[in-house]
Amino acid sequence: MGARTALANTSKLRGKDPVAAVTIDALRDQIAHYCGLGERVINQARRRVLDGEQVPTAEKIYSIFEPHTDLIKRGKVRTPVEFGHKVFLAESAKGLITQYEVLKGNPMDEVHVAPSLKRHHRAFRRAPELYATDRGFFSEQNLTVCVQGAVNTICIPQRGGSKTPQRQAYERSAVFKQGQRFRAGIEGRISVLMRGRGMKRCRTEGAERFTLFVGAAVLANNLMIVAALLLTKRSSRRRKAVR
Repeated sequence: MGARTALANTSKLRGKDPVAAVTIDALRDQIAHYCGLGERVINQARRRVLDGEQVPTAEKIYSIFEPHTDLIKRGKVRTPVEFGHKVFLAESAKGLITQYEVLKGNPMDEVHVAPSLKRHHRAFRRAPELYATDRGFFSEQNLTVCVQGAVNTICIPQRGGSKTPQRQAYERSAVFKQGQRFRAGIEGRISVLMRGRGMKRCRTEGAERFTLFVGAAVLANNLMIVAALLLTKRSSRRRKAVR
């Protein structure tokens, strides 16, 4: 009520000069912004606690400072609930991040297979030789999408259900295990992004700035990889020249 009262009392207030006027308007807009968010938090708490209503996820707000924050459930025992955003990443054999996307909400992993294949084909004009993910991306439909998309090696572990003898044999094969070892490398890439490329904490406000922040970390990663590849290529040429 105090904030709303302050807005009402200053509705006709004008600054002594243009700078003061702009400052006052900016402060009033900021106060009004947080008043609106505060009212949303109070409303959803009343609906959930007092009225016993199950508030839809799309109507919930988890942070008044970052209203775009999502509630994320990834099935982890230690952290069953997290807050932030999921980020989809695709990595090439050389360590370059070829795709990234800040996701909205808490979508299932399996919905990303078909769109990621389309983006890869649009960028490289061909299907990937290997498509390797964890079991969260598995579905029979996604396997079919990969086959129809001319993916040479599909390494998506089956999730749930009994496996056919053919499926068991394939997941025990050397080529499948090699693909899964490559997939495990994305965990290391995420660690590099978090610890070495500045993606551990976003200090800017707003969903758009958050997306730019992730993109900057991806760009830094790719520039470092390209630089390392160029240095390796130059060193190789020098060794050949010496011989």
